[in-house]
Amino acid sequence: MNASEKVGPQTLPSLQEKVERIIAEARRQGASDCEVSVSAGQGLSTTVRQREVETVEFNRDQGFGITVFVGQRKGSASTSAVEEDAIRETVAAALAIARHTSEDECAGLAAPELMARELPDLDLYRPWDIEPEAAIELALRCEAAAFDHDPRIRNADGTSLSSYLGCRVYGNSHGFVGGYASSRHSLSCVMIAEDGGQMQRDYWYDASRIGSALTDGAVIGRRAAERAVSRLGARAVPTCEVSVLFSPELATGLFNHFLAAIAGGNLYRKASFLEGALGQRLFPDWLTLDERPHIPRALGSSAFDGDGLATYAKPFIKDGELVSYVLGTYSGRKLGLPSTANAGGVHNLFVTHGNEDQAALLRRMGRGLLVTELMGQGLNLVTGDYSRGAGGYWVENGEIQFPVQEVTIAGNLRDMFRQILAIGSDLETRGTIRTGSVLIERMTVAGR
Repeated sequence: MNASEKVGPQTLPSLQEKVERIIAEARRQGASDCEVSVSAGQGLSTTVRQREVETVEFNRDQGFGITVFVGQRKGSASTSAVEEDAIRETVAAALAIARHTSEDECAGLAAPELMARELPDLDLYRPWDIEPEAAIELALRCEAAAFDHDPRIRNADGTSLSSYLGCRVYGNSHGFVGGYASSRHSLSCVMIAEDGGQMQRDYWYDASRIGSALTDGAVIGRRAAERAVSRLGARAVPTCEVSVLFSPELATGLFNHFLAAIAGGNLYRKASFLEGALGQRLFPDWLTLDERPHIPRALGSSAFDGDGLATYAKPFIKDGELVSYVLGTYSGRKLGLPSTANAGGVHNLFVTHGNEDQAALLRRMGRGLLVTELMGQGLNLVTGDYSRGAGGYWVENGEIQFPVQEVTIAGNLRDMFRQILAIGSDLETRGTIRTGSVLIERMTVAGR
């Protein structure tokens, strides 16, 4: 790849050729099978703080990773170099590892007939021709809007604009070679409010495949300022059991925990509270969770998974019931089940939602906690026990009364999933999980 060439669809042929060369080298050195992923990327990022430029960075990288099989022994290696010597040495390193590992009856590529045949164009590549000067100006305007919004905004913790272009090609010794170019652009703003000796920090951001589709920088800045100011005066509340409403950006975490619990790797290691739960009702019967991997321009879209299998639309939860695990080839073999074409994860998860916005859900909740911030990693995936530091807003009579901090919310994910009362229409669209606010009937809020 020429140093002056923009990474894009035109990069794919050279990466495909590298994949084929690496596979041929692995065969030459004695691998019975192998799979290779080659990537190239470039990005521009800039950060401003306190109305001054803090960083401007341009990066460009490439490299590859290879997994080789010697019978049913497996070895992997990777490098950021793609020259011939690096290819030979990396392949040799992977083979050396394979020859020293134990045989694994589940190791190996997916069957040749399962390889993806036709790869749809998902329109994932939308370059943004923004120059560093324009990126700096946009970030400064975003931060200025935050400072100008309220005199209590006294400090900034960084406003960043990022634009990234990448290409990835995966191939294996069954003859499958597939690749795509993609883009991701984002703008984020983190501000600090101060009043009466108390300081509060909050943020807002947007992300998209299309740079021009990002929310206006001034809007993001004002939203970050509003959130920070609204946190001033936060206090703890007495320990109680109440309804809890997770804001959309945090509700995605609940469903990420669910996906981790039904992921094949955790299931065959017996490290999930949902081991053996296939066919059980886990959510209310009105709720469905389904994967839609072929949505044009969506951040989670992909035509094939990490094993070269064609992705396809499917439910994991249907009418509240667990109907599918999240499996790649290896984890499927360990569990005696076919792959669900999810090696590498889930591509665009959609959660059933209703017509009520967040304000309507607050009215339905009546009394409880609106959670807008979570801290810590308090999840035991083996038992489902959930305990996180939290911040947000106390609600009485369906209306926000005051901001809350220094509390812990606790429950068990099985109970929390069953006790989902409603999911709002205020959808989070900036990631790979699309959900609205999630209202849970009852959790423990531990405060003062």
